[in-house]
Formats: sequence, C-alpha cells, structure tokens
Amino acid sequence: MRIADTSAQDVAVQPKSKTRKRVLIGSAVAGLVLVLLLVVPSIQRWASSSVTVPRDRLRLATVARTDLVRDVSVQGRVVAAVSPSLFAPAAGTITLLVEAGAVVSVGQTLAILDSPELQNQFQQEQSTLDSLNVELERQRIESKQKTLDNRKDIDLAKVKLVAAEREYRRADEGFKIEAISELDFEKTRDDRETARLAHEHAVKDAGLDEERLVFELRTRELQAERQSLLVKDLLRRVDELDMRSPVDGIVGNLMVDQKAAMSRNQVVMAVVDLSAFEIEAQVPESYADDLGLGMGAEVLISSQKYPATLVSVSPEIIQNQVTTRIRFTAGMPSGLRQNQRLTTRILLEEKNNVLTLQRGQFLDSGGSRIAYVLDENNIAHRRAIEIGARSLAAVEVVNGLQEGEIVVISSIDQFRSADSVLVTN
Repeated sequence: MRIADTSAQDVAVQPKSKTRKRVLIGSAVAGLVLVLLLVVPSIQRWASSSVTVPRDRLRLATVARTDLVRDVSVQGRVVAAVSPSLFAPAAGTITLLVEAGAVVSVGQTLAILDSPELQNQFQQEQSTLDSLNVELERQRIESKQKTLDNRKDIDLAKVKLVAAEREYRRADEGFKIEAISELDFEKTRDDRETARLAHEHAVKDAGLDEERLVFELRTRELQAERQSLLVKDLLRRVDELDMRSPVDGIVGNLMVDQKAAMSRNQVVMAVVDLSAFEIEAQVPESYADDLGLGMGAEVLISSQKYPATLVSVSPEIIQNQVTTRIRFTAGMPSGLRQNQRLTTRILLEEKNNVLTLQRGQFLDSGGSRIAYVLDENNIAHRRAIEIGARSLAAVEVVNGLQEGEIVVISSIDQFRSADSVLVTN
C-alpha cells in the first residue's frame, strides 16, 4: 500500500537575484539620507532655540528708508474764532430787539439801553462846554481890547516924548543965548527924561500884558478842550446805549431778560461769527515742550484732510492737558458747526530719508531697546536697538537695524528674553 505525501503541494522557488537586492538596499539608503537632510536642519534650529513660537501668532514688519513725520493725533472741537460779547455801557433798563439764534449783520442794533443818569450827565457836561466856549470868546475879546489900550498908552507916551524933546531943544537954544533961566532949562530937561521913561515903561508894560493875555487865553482854550473831550466821551457812551452787532453772525445766548434793570459792564449777549471757525484741541502734557506756534496741522472732515496751522498754545497745563488753537490755512470748509468734534493731527517734526519701522507692541514690551530680527532660517534673534522720533504709525530706527530686515513688531513677552526664537509655520 502506497502512503500519500505532500509532494503535490510543494512549489519550486527560484533563487533571488542579487541585483534586485542591491537596488532595494540603495533605495532605502537614499531615502534615509533624504530624510536626514530634511530633518537635521530642523533639529539643529530647534536645538539652537530654547523657545518656539508659531508664525501666525506674530506680526512682522520690514525696516525701510522713508520720510518720517512726527505727529500727534487729538480730538478737537470747533469754536468760533470771533465771538464778542456785548456789555452794558451804563446802568439802565434794557430793551432787546433780537432773539437768541437770530442772524444779524455788522452795525445792526441788537438792544437799546435807557439810561437817564448818563443822558443827564451828558447834557450837564455839554452845557458846561458851552459856558467855557463863551468864556473863551470873551477872553479873546478882552485880550484884543487890552492890546488896543496898551497900544494907545504907547502912542500917547510917544507923543509926549516927542513934545518933551522939542521943548528941550528950544530951551537949550534959549539957554545958550540966555533967553531963559537955568532953572527953566533944567525943568525942561527933566520933563524930557520923564517922558522918555514913561514911553519905555509903556512899551514894557504892553509886552508883559501881551504875554499875560496869551497865557490866559491858552488856559481858557485848554479848559474848553478838556471839557470837549469829556463831552465826546459821554457822547460815545450815549451812542453805545444803542448796542450794535460788531460782526456778521448769529446771536448767541441772551444773558438778560426783556426790560431788565442793568448795571454797568453787565453781560447782555454774545454774537458768534460763523465765517471764522477754529479748532480747540487738548494735547497731552507729554507733548507740551514740542509744541510751537506756526506748526502745521491737518483736520479730518468727512474723510478729507484740510491744512491748518497751530496759532495758540496755552501757557498753563490743566488736568494733564495743554489747550491749543488751530486755524484753517487754505479756506474754511463748509458745513462746520460750533462744538463739532473733529480729529486733528498736529505735525511736530518731519525727517527725510531715515530708517523707519512700523509701530507695534514690541516697543512697550521691549522698553524700546530690544527687537527680534527674523533670518532666512525662521529664527528670530534678539538684538539691542535705539529708537528716535516717533509718529502715529512708525518710529525712527537710530541704531541696531538695517534696511530690509524683518522684525517682530508684536509683543515679545512670549519670547521670555531668549537670545533666539524658532518661528514655526
């Protein structure tokens, strides 16, 4: 009996080729080398960096060479550049002719003040002026009369002197021929001397009277002139009782009621000139030393920028703020309203062709002295920097960075002050 074996299930196996084995081994080695080439740099970067941060958690910016405008942006409000207030020129009763918000023109009567006391004072002083003018004219007439009297005295003294000299010549001739006595001759000579002295004193007295009359007339003129100035001032005050608008604009708030009793220098109302607006802006105290009159500014109105100039800086600081006034330079925009809020940008300084970097939180977290520069291997290296002027969007790089370098501008607190940080994709 024949026993069955497993020969029918056996399969002949061909011997493996040594060439194929070599190809498989070579492929495995090549793959291993490729993996090492890809992994080793990453392992080296990871080994050289003690901190790893994902790239999507960082903000990056490139150092560029541009113009830097150092500025400050503040919120300002529109105020009237010209807003005069009207004051009562005297005590009296007010009669208002306009209402608050009324449109008025320059010179228009807005209110009338009835002041009997001031009007009476004006009439009294006017009467005094008329009296002084009469006295001045009387003094002029008196001066002319006195001058005429002096002229008459001089002429009479001159006539007497001529007659005395003639008598003296006749007596002298008679005394030479012994026609008259020596006593009569001496009397004639004394009469001539008396006439000469009378004439001289008449001339001198006339001169002194002339000076006195000029002085008295000038005194009267000065008194009348002084009184005239007083009357003119009172006339001005009486005329101011009709309170007129100093500008074209609208009436602001009325400070008094109709027919109210007023005291002198009491505020009656304000007139707002709507054709001249300025921007009043509060600037932080830290910029106070940098502000100067004449600095350029920009006012943003409905997404449009309007050029302006800084025209006023308050000399005092109130609640850590400095009050400034900004005036439009290229025509005032239309549609402005009093107390309207507008964004204002004051240009403090402009630097041309300097290294700049976009502003970011790295300035605060690094104390403006440290920055992380990203290289081509995605490693951020810690570097000391020096920052200069600052604007709203950028800062000036004085030292530590080069043009074209990529810098981490987000917060660097997560880097934990490491010298190098691996940035992963």
